[in-house]
Amino acid sequence: MGSVWKHFKTITYHKYLVAQGCFKVGLYRQGIWHDMSKYSLSEFWVGARYYQGTRSPNDAEREVLGYSSAWLHHKGRNKHHYEYWMDYSKKAAPGELVPMPMPDKYIAEMIMDRIAACKVYKGKNYTQRDAYEYFLKSVNPKTMHEYTAEVLGRMLKILAEEGEEEMYRRVRKELVKK
Repeated sequence: MGSVWKHFKTITYHKYLVAQGCFKVGLYRQGIWHDMSKYSLSEFWVGARYYQGTRSPNDAEREVLGYSSAWLHHKGRNKHHYEYWMDYSKKAAPGELVPMPMPDKYIAEMIMDRIAACKVYKGKNYTQRDAYEYFLKSVNPKTMHEYTAEVLGRMLKILAEEGEEEMYRRVRKELVKK
């Protein structure tokens, strides 16, 4: 039962941090509705079962089952995940999924999501470089559209080198207030 409460607190704190970031750049609706599917039965109970507190429970579920049912549910309902934007293309081989460019407002939400995840899982060891370093280790050109990767990487680099306030200003100017 303890992991249920801890998981609830973790996802709620994450949601709060994302909302805080979204509000700073003017994405009020996205800040409020961010990750509501994490409270659904198919995501919440899996998250509580695999809760560890230092990383995503989806990773732990994936290690046990070979896939994450919670992640498959989550990415298909949340447009701030680049994996949501995979589709078939006439330019690709038949049956091949390819990345599509994300709309700017969802890239902005994804930036806030990644920062919040680093703050939640790193705790007092969080630095402004964490989200950028994670991006550099994890970007895959086969699954993330080049436009999405360029914008995400550039904004996270601004965060790492110039700080949150400058990154918020640039996100507002370049992604939200276009």
